[in-house]
Amino acid sequence: MQVSVESLGTLERRMTFSLPADRLESQVGGRLREIARGAKIKGFRPGKVPAKVIEQRFGEQVRAEILDGLLREGFSNAVRENALQLAGNPRIEPAADAELSFVATFEVVPDFGDIDVAKLNVIRHTAEVSDADLDTMVENLRLQRRTWNPVERAATEGDAVEIETWSVAGDERVPAEGVERGASIIGSGAMFPAIEAAMTGMVAGEEKQAEIDFPADWRVPQFAGRTVTVHLKATKVSEPVMPEVDDAFIKSFGIKSGDAEQFRADIRSNLERELKGALMTRLRREVGEQLIAAYEQVEMPPKLVEGEARDMARQAIEQARRQGRPVDAPADAHLTFMEPARKRVLVGLLVGEIARRNQLTLDPKRLNETLKLIASTYEEPQQVIELYRNDQQLMSGLQARVMEEQVIDWIAERAQHTEQSMSFSDAIRQ
Repeated sequence: MQVSVESLGTLERRMTFSLPADRLESQVGGRLREIARGAKIKGFRPGKVPAKVIEQRFGEQVRAEILDGLLREGFSNAVRENALQLAGNPRIEPAADAELSFVATFEVVPDFGDIDVAKLNVIRHTAEVSDADLDTMVENLRLQRRTWNPVERAATEGDAVEIETWSVAGDERVPAEGVERGASIIGSGAMFPAIEAAMTGMVAGEEKQAEIDFPADWRVPQFAGRTVTVHLKATKVSEPVMPEVDDAFIKSFGIKSGDAEQFRADIRSNLERELKGALMTRLRREVGEQLIAAYEQVEMPPKLVEGEARDMARQAIEQARRQGRPVDAPADAHLTFMEPARKRVLVGLLVGEIARRNQLTLDPKRLNETLKLIASTYEEPQQVIELYRNDQQLMSGLQARVMEEQVIDWIAERAQHTEQSMSFSDAIRQ
């Protein structure tokens, strides 16, 4: 196979390569003969379909499949033979001047020089799940299962208030007709703080109005940056009724025995799993910041950085839409994300390069443990495990995550590091 590689810039390359026609035709012919032996086509006996009919029926599809496989194989071999380290996916197109000749354009991993992780200074956070953390979680579960009892007294913190509102902003009434209905638990922050404060002390059936100053970026355009007169009517005030931690309560969480000790043991297991993930997130961020500080002057592949920035912009826009915030994203919205994208690409390439240079490979045991941890959070763990094992995209994502965590641990173990103890609640607060 003929291959030529030229530089289009510091990190961009163009490779021209050709595939052997005889190998393509040989594999296509072999595959068509296999199909002919078992093909069932109306008007012909099995195994007696003429080659011309098989070619007409299956030739184009088979040729495309074989060509795609040879193209991937040929490009991979050329990359390996030329000792190239790709950064991102290549763009491969047919060459204009010759059949079975192709042009691949891609970016390569920059030269990081000597990567000495022993020079890094990493803070490794530690934390444990205490009995007090278990108590807090039990209280949170009680809150989730609380019921509500209507009361005739004034609403106080912790009470649920059902409310009807309409507002006047300048000369505009919102809504134009009728009222908006909602509910909030006082102290939860579910509603705008000033409105929630106005609801405090109201009794069912009471009406009042309040002058509310809204911020300039408020999600309702008519209210943004203005003082609005909000009319409120409390239609119902209810106080919480907390359940007892008894057999029935415990069994409702899947503990068939209703045993309190087993309940707390399961809670501890869940919190320890959450803590492990939170500490890894902190370690990943800590190692990443150290790598960025040490190698921030290294030039990054521009197209890879731009692609990452566009992905980050799309994610931010989608998140804003899910939160109900208006989004008017310009075509160049990704430019805001170029610097964080550059840092993310830098860390990703460094982690990959460290793994390659030190011949680090995916630990199957760690992969299985991580998969079991993920599955244990669902009601049918075995179904989740099978889902991952039968979905290549899901499994590839999990493998990449576990491999990254392995490399992060490897770096942290060899770097200069200081342990810093913290509480469970602080550890999981990202």
